[in-house]
Amino acid sequence: MICIVIVNYRTAALAINCLDSLVGEQESVKLLTVEIVDNASADNSAEILSKAIQNHGWTDWVNLINAPENGGFAYGNNIGIRRALQQHPEVAYVLLLNPDTVVRPGAIEVLKSFLMEHPRVGIVGSRLEEPDSTAQVSAFRYPSLASECIDGLRWGMIKRLFADAEIAHPLQDVPHSADWVAGASMMIRREVFDQIGLLDEGYFMYYEEVDFCKRAQQAGWECWYVPQSRVIHLVGQASGINSADTKPKRRPDYVFESRLRYFQKHHGRLYSIFADIVWLATYPVWRLRRWIQRKPDTDPPYLWWDTLWHSSMWHRIKP
Repeated sequence: MICIVIVNYRTAALAINCLDSLVGEQESVKLLTVEIVDNASADNSAEILSKAIQNHGWTDWVNLINAPENGGFAYGNNIGIRRALQQHPEVAYVLLLNPDTVVRPGAIEVLKSFLMEHPRVGIVGSRLEEPDSTAQVSAFRYPSLASECIDGLRWGMIKRLFADAEIAHPLQDVPHSADWVAGASMMIRREVFDQIGLLDEGYFMYYEEVDFCKRAQQAGWECWYVPQSRVIHLVGQASGINSADTKPKRRPDYVFESRLRYFQKHHGRLYSIFADIVWLATYPVWRLRRWIQRKPDTDPPYLWWDTLWHSSMWHRIKP
């Protein structure tokens, strides 16, 4: 049995479109159920979703949960995962799916089949793409000192020098292993939860899937990217961050807090301080080069200052 967990926060219309794309999957993939968690949207999302589920006749395979608070992406997913595993002992796989996605036909069956054929693989991710089928980067390497340098400088020569450290994997049309895959469409074997637990709710949003994949890898599980599973992802529509259609906005504090948490949790505070120093030292070089070459400014406002303010030099994470 497969359980899909969707966390909604003030994106009811997107979530309904996502559910609608699952109708064909529910008919073709037997024993499929959905837990949709409204993360205390404080608008009329829960009412809209409830009516849509009733009006479309989805009540036999879609369950709506109203979270008591907006505790973040990991918190909302954990509510759905916990209920799925407790209410359905036969659940073998859990698919974490963003509300700003539309599932292409057969995408879920592809992930399920891959996990069934590869018993050491605990996590698989879909190829995320634009509505016109243009692929998005969906498979990644773990953040490191080298990747912070690449991100800060944004210089082709440095990218080539540290090619194996660049976070984004080159796009490929064949399945391949990855350090982590995008949480917008990520299927997880039940045994992974049994062994390492749920998502870390210390992350409000961002880095929670990076952390989860790393913990799974440390426990001996493999993570793979399977591009034959195709899912449309309307980037930034659910979070309001990194949308290609809008001018970059100042990043919320939780983005920097999640980055700090990941580095300190998995590498220690000293390594995290070095990561901050590397990025803070290299980013101004990129800004100067951008100004000299008259390149477009696509960075969020106050990015350097916000990174400095949330640096491990001044902060320690909570357990």
